[in-house]
Amino acid sequence: MKISQKLIAEHGLSRSEYAQILEILGREPTYTELGIFSVMWSEHCSYKSSRLLLAQFPTQGKHVLQGPGENAGAVTIGDGLAAVFKMESHNHPSFIEPYQGAATGVGGILRDIFTMGARPVASLNSLHFGPLDIPKNRYLLSGVVAGIAGYGNCMGIPTVGGEVYFHESFNGNPIINVFSLGVVKADRIFLGRGQGVGNPVLYVGSKTGRDGIHGATMASEEFDETSEERRPTVQVGDPFTEKCLLEACQELMQTNAIVAIQDMGAAGLTCSTVEISSRGGVGMEIDLDLVPQRESMMSCYDLMLSESQERMLIVAHQGQEQKVIDTFTKWGLEASNIGKIIEEDLLVVRQGSEIVAQIPASQLTDQAPVYRRPRKIPARLRKKLHSPPQVAQEQADLTPQFLEFMSHPALASKEWIFEQYDHMVRTNTVQRPGSDSALIRIKGTSKALAMTVDSNPLQCYLDPYQGSINTVCEAARNLSASGAEPLALTDCLNFGNPERPDVMWEFAQAVKGIAHACRSLDIPVISGNVSFYNETLGLPIYPTPTIGMVGLIDDVDKAVSIYFKQPTDRIFLIGSLTVHLGASLYLHLMKGRTQGPTPKSHLKKEKKYQKAIRDLIQAELLQSAHDISDGGLASALAECCLNIQSPLGADIQVDFTPTETWSEVLFGEGYPRFIISCSAEKRRDLQIFLRKKRLTFIELGAVAGEQFRIADVTGEPIISVPVTDLMLSWRTSLKRTLEG
Repeated sequence: MKISQKLIAEHGLSRSEYAQILEILGREPTYTELGIFSVMWSEHCSYKSSRLLLAQFPTQGKHVLQGPGENAGAVTIGDGLAAVFKMESHNHPSFIEPYQGAATGVGGILRDIFTMGARPVASLNSLHFGPLDIPKNRYLLSGVVAGIAGYGNCMGIPTVGGEVYFHESFNGNPIINVFSLGVVKADRIFLGRGQGVGNPVLYVGSKTGRDGIHGATMASEEFDETSEERRPTVQVGDPFTEKCLLEACQELMQTNAIVAIQDMGAAGLTCSTVEISSRGGVGMEIDLDLVPQRESMMSCYDLMLSESQERMLIVAHQGQEQKVIDTFTKWGLEASNIGKIIEEDLLVVRQGSEIVAQIPASQLTDQAPVYRRPRKIPARLRKKLHSPPQVAQEQADLTPQFLEFMSHPALASKEWIFEQYDHMVRTNTVQRPGSDSALIRIKGTSKALAMTVDSNPLQCYLDPYQGSINTVCEAARNLSASGAEPLALTDCLNFGNPERPDVMWEFAQAVKGIAHACRSLDIPVISGNVSFYNETLGLPIYPTPTIGMVGLIDDVDKAVSIYFKQPTDRIFLIGSLTVHLGASLYLHLMKGRTQGPTPKSHLKKEKKYQKAIRDLIQAELLQSAHDISDGGLASALAECCLNIQSPLGADIQVDFTPTETWSEVLFGEGYPRFIISCSAEKRRDLQIFLRKKRLTFIELGAVAGEQFRIADVTGEPIISVPVTDLMLSWRTSLKRTLEG
């Protein structure tokens, strides 16, 4: 096929990038080579707009075994074990085809984990949609949740938690971020680094079809009115085949047959062959005639760019080829010896005796284009968005307003969603979805892993630097509130078109904020993903850096949840007493105003208060602990009451000063803050601890039986509602909205 300027543009390559290709090859590329460069130099695969900025992240730490650059990151958790985890995006595919987009997102992140040798034990997700009064958003939410449930449940991997966010900026581009974690023996972690000239390269898993061709390129473009026509670029998943692939890989990993292993994810066979080669500083030669195919008349281009699911590439030790083939055949999967490792820095692609592509492997990865995109502060931030919002004093009884607030889909129970997930499969789940973090028991030990995913697009829109700091801190607080010490994080950085200076400024500020928070809290970044071009018809999403964080609890029996445990337990607020309505969820939802300033996380205080919470839990002084974040004090107190299995009320008394409104006191946000409870018998010990550590705290009241009540210092109720009524409104709101 003749290479024309139109064809080059259709492949997402600029004129300068094509000129660079001509210089590398010293000739015009073949059509297959053009496709290979297109996907490997796409934003999705090459990180060409973000790579320089991501270098700010701290990636080393006392727990880190494997940082960025592999399929997933790994941290030691003691007892000779490691936790392997990562988060990825599947935003564009899920907008085009929500069920398969979300399902294959789950399948892809699970392969990232078991490619490293780990058995996946838990998944989370971070989902962002437009308002549910728009039918398309209800369709997207239902399809995405069904896709996540369909794949994860069939695989037997529990989906144990996550978050769901609603905002109009996600109308044309939902955010679907999926997280998975696995456990492996620390000395049995497998990498995707090719070694050993002459070692055989084996294709294993499903046959190759035409689904998903140019999926990586599609994920590197913004959407327009033709986006619905791109369904052929969305892969189709088969969780039952992936389950067999998982078990076959686990079985083979018990032998010494494997040199390197790589998932065929974005860009399929192209990406896996190139990454294995470039990471190991070697080359690779493959023959496409040997690739198992499920469709006839597939071209070289199709075979190299297909993103058919449930496939792996394995470099085996010479003489071990048959062991690999026999293992995967036993599990009903394809296995074919398609090539070998070569010494030269080349990806050589043959079809029989004909060479259809020959490209220096390093030029497709390490030498891919890197851009210093222009940056410019968004015009909106030069407006008066940072002036403190003024809210008139509310009426005496805030109960109706409070019930409306708690029943909004942003705060309401997500039971309709997580009840579709099998979150108890494999019997390791310690805490069901709904607490600050999910807990998974590490069998054979007394330990548990805590995990959370968090984002705050509203704060990041108003101040991407401070909003990103706050997001890292919230994730760490969520782990600490369960009793877990944070070990490391993974991220998914979701932004609009990086060629727009305002978007690139947002991204740079967010990366700077995450890096600063991570260094201050000693939490390294060990894996992650960047998702650009999240916009439709020129309207970008709010900047949405999502943080997935993992922590360790040495004694799972000491872990606590957010829920109050028994009447007469005492309730305390510890942490910052300074709050305001700037950038708050309340101001946005109830007053229709998106206005700053964004609350600041004081990082030294964050570290101090988070450690104090963990120490209190370790000393068994607490019955419950809950981070106060979106929605402020009132919503946090309500969430502590709303245990679906055994709801309890609370009798709270809050001080009020003339300079504050009740809206600020009850719904304002500031950090760090926690709601904790202790038994009446341990109240004095708790107070002694808090005073000795010089921690700011207020005793708010007690756990009660049937009423949720917040009063002023005179005893006059500001909010008063039977907890059963609060539970009914909160628990059924999302389901009623979705069912119309």
